Amino acid sequence: MSRDFWEHRYQTQDMRWEKGEPSPGLVDFLATHPELPRGSVAVPGCGTGHDVRALVKAGFEGFGFDIAPSAIALAEEKTQIAGMFARFTLADFLHDEPPQKFDWVFEHTLFCAIQPSEREEYVRAVRRWLKPGGHYLAVNYFLCEPPGPPWPTTREELMERFTPHFELLAEWLPRSYESRTGKERMFWWVLADGHQRTAAIAKNS
Repeated sequence: MSRDFWEHRYQTQDMRWEKGEPSPGLVDFLATHPELPRGSVAVPGCGTGHDVRALVKAGFEGFGFDIAPSAIALAEEKTQIAGMFARFTLADFLHDEPPQKFDWVFEHTLFCAIQPSEREEYVRAVRRWLKPGGHYLAVNYFLCEPPGPPWPTTREELMERFTPHFELLAEWLPRSYESRTGKERMFWWVLADGHQRTAAIAKNS
């Protein structure tokens, strides 16, 4: 979908994905993993910034990116009102070069919001935006009705697309927004391209 499509959704207040709070799955993940190394985290498709603010509150250096100018404006406004600091930038995650490499990438159903034909570009983008050995945490939509967006995915598709480049650390059924209960699944990956993958294979052999 184009920038104009998403900007129009914000301008007309047709924002059915806006729940007024961060992803419940992300909130629970942060609460149950206080030992995780923090660092920089990119949130592509950040919308109004709820997930970015949850990550900042948990000690991460938060960066939000969105294709819609109105999303960035709202995210900055809400973050300022909350008395927090995060960086929000207008960017096309699929095609733009990252401003830096990140320790983490977190996304909540962005993979399912783009056209299914763009999913290989999405995988390449995650690899491009992460540092070697960086972590990719995602909430994926498994059950949603046509017409999209969002478009559903499956575990089989995710494994096929991501395992050539990532090691799967964990997956689980997360706590979700009420309207999405039982329809989402979370995946925690680590980028294992090149020597990272070779080292992991050697370690486990």
